[in-house]
Amino acid sequence: MNSDLIYKNIGNRVKYLREANNLTQEKLAELTGLSTDYIGKIEVNINKPGLRALIKIAEALNVHIKELFNF
Repeated sequence: MNSDLIYKNIGNRVKYLREANNLTQEKLAELTGLSTDYIGKIEVNINKPGLRALIKIAEALNVHIKELFNF
């Protein structure tokens, strides 16, 4: 699996988990300290998040970081 596909799947997973938690992109951004624009761009595979961002997102979604890679 190439890295572009991995980031695309991570973005899809973030969006799925965010929606499953009834969170808007704005609320997830607030909880993580990341910008709404950054969250949105992760979800559509424009931004490729680093480990720190993924940890913040997982914590805000109340999941173990490995859940972001469960695709």
